[in-house]
Amino acid sequence: MGTRPGILIIVENLTVPLDRRVWQEACALRDAGYKVSVICPKGGIHTAPYELLDGVHVFRHPLPIEARGALGYVGEYSTALFFEFVLSIKAYFKVGFDVVQACNPPDLLFIIGAFWKYLFGKPFIFDHHDINPELYEAKFGRRGAWHQLLGFLERQTFRVADAAIATNETFRDIATGRGGMDKDRVFIVRSVPDTSRFRRVEANPQLRNGRRHLVGFVGIMGAQDGVDLMVDAMKVIVHDHGRHDVQALIVGTGTELPYLTKLSARHGLQDYITFPGFQSGLSLLTAMSTFDIGIIPDPKNVYNDKICMNKVLEYMTLGIPFVQFDLVEGRKMAAGAALYAENNCPSSLARSMLTLLDDAELRERTAAEGVARAKSLLRWEEERGRLLAAYDCALGSRVRAAARPVEMPALD
Repeated sequence: MGTRPGILIIVENLTVPLDRRVWQEACALRDAGYKVSVICPKGGIHTAPYELLDGVHVFRHPLPIEARGALGYVGEYSTALFFEFVLSIKAYFKVGFDVVQACNPPDLLFIIGAFWKYLFGKPFIFDHHDINPELYEAKFGRRGAWHQLLGFLERQTFRVADAAIATNETFRDIATGRGGMDKDRVFIVRSVPDTSRFRRVEANPQLRNGRRHLVGFVGIMGAQDGVDLMVDAMKVIVHDHGRHDVQALIVGTGTELPYLTKLSARHGLQDYITFPGFQSGLSLLTAMSTFDIGIIPDPKNVYNDKICMNKVLEYMTLGIPFVQFDLVEGRKMAAGAALYAENNCPSSLARSMLTLLDDAELRERTAAEGVARAKSLLRWEEERGRLLAAYDCALGSRVRAAARPVEMPALD
């Protein structure tokens, strides 16, 4: 295979290779013959400013600020944007690239994309991970000036983009609707686990803490993620229902983790809820393979209704029956592979958890449906094909642009 163009992927939300979606995309592009570089923050054990990791060039920047509140996000994103711009120049001279792919949040990365596109002719691909106007509304319970600013930044991102990658149909409709993109330049690439790497392993009974059942959560713990509802549901299970045979394992980190540990202690659940922190690789798969049921506590709101959680795809792939609130995209993807709690209510979540835990046949049936849906609907090879098609589209736009004068987009 001949040498194909170079690619620069920028992600601020999580370091690589811990960001499964970004790392999976980078490896797929590498395997297709592209020369791939990634800019990301430092995190966990991944603190090297630069390393060549499995053929992918990884440039990492410090992220000294972890945001809480609107002004905190301004500080975090401004700091990250500065480092990412500097590292994009470093990556250009050290490795070289022909295309820039930016993964939000934030919706400020189009500034770097526009620099390389309009001054140096590098096409820009927007990998749309989060819908920030809705995320702001869900986090802070209001709209106002900040919400309008986020909508403005989203529009500019789509205007600069030569192609967009959407995680589901709802995101595609946002790109073509309020983003104004042509439908043939938007490609749905779901966050489907690669089953050659993401599969069940041997369980670890010690994670049960001597109890019969283990319920689990895996993910980032932000204000909008509803993990406090899972802690409250465990309070209902242990104290209201008198169930002492249920252990919870809450895997991950985030701005809410200190509050969640205090909430667990306040409810007297220190022995019933374990917070092991961030896990990846074999330790993560071991934890998930030990779950009797998975929990997706994200509450129903204007943001979560539009998101297809990675946890949905991962639980189904691993054959883990799970409970979630009745979210539009969540039900669309999971159907009968999950039980659905109501009204963002911890008591309803607790009842659904106990229903699933106490009915082995129901667990087996929902797990089997999840596996079947994962096999029929979630094929990474198909998603990989659409990812490569997005690059063909963007690179085609570079050829077309060479025949016309460079024009900067108008700001509305």
